[in-house]
Amino acid sequence: MSKAGFVSLIGRPNAGKSTLMNSLLGEKIAMVSQKANATRKRSNAIVMHEDTQIIFVDTPGLHEKEKVLNQFMLDEALKAMGDCDLIVYLAPVTDSLEHYEKFLKLNGAKVKHIIVLSKIDQVSQEKLFKKIHEYNKFSDDFEALIPVAIPKKVGHVDLLSTISKNLPDSPFLFDPEDLTSELVRDIYAGFIREGIFENISDEIPYESDVLIDKIVEEDTIDKIHATIIIEKDSQKGIIIGKGGESIKRIGKYARQKIETLSGKKAYLELQVSVKKGWSKDKAFLEEIGYKNG
Repeated sequence: MSKAGFVSLIGRPNAGKSTLMNSLLGEKIAMVSQKANATRKRSNAIVMHEDTQIIFVDTPGLHEKEKVLNQFMLDEALKAMGDCDLIVYLAPVTDSLEHYEKFLKLNGAKVKHIIVLSKIDQVSQEKLFKKIHEYNKFSDDFEALIPVAIPKKVGHVDLLSTISKNLPDSPFLFDPEDLTSELVRDIYAGFIREGIFENISDEIPYESDVLIDKIVEEDTIDKIHATIIIEKDSQKGIIIGKGGESIKRIGKYARQKIETLSGKKAYLELQVSVKKGWSKDKAFLEEIGYKNG
């Protein structure tokens, strides 16, 4: 019989959850940034492994912040933990066990989990074995510990096989040809946000968001109209840049990601709008899709 289930990717901010999901899928659908807290909403990837359909759910990092937006992000991660069949806890090998211990308290042994020890290609074998030994004192809490090197795909097959063993017998929940159940507009908005994170420094990426106003799909080209929302008038000039250079870089970056995924040409029109204090405005956040539930 086939198996299927939801697997939440959980970990601290910037642990590499989105990178791992994209790598396991073999396609880039989730935004990735070196900056922490880039992921704001849950997203998913549907990965087929032998007779198992694994629906990975990418989540915001576990963190403590008081902003309304940050509270939404934490709630998204906690809800994903409660709704899934299995948790994959992503732990960079260079991290202390403090983050994992906090996760154990949040999970409360409610959902079984696998530890993925990532970035093993960045440390010596001696340090890797030492870290594995440190986690062994929690061996009663986790189902398995799997070392991986995401860029080199080391440990990927072992991870997928272990996940499969821990998922329930079930018919497939989605068409096996599907890569995700996410809306195209949400994926494209993520690519534009990634362009902002990669091309604009300081706090502006955290105080910005992207709304897709319209997508017109044609046979050989997709036309996307989007608005970048920022919090302060002073940020508008930085996003646009001298002679429009910054917003052109953002657009080019996002357009390349969109074209790679869609297999078509993309026309991307970006506008910038100031909405003061948007990240603290609960009503506005709900209006643009930040709703838990």
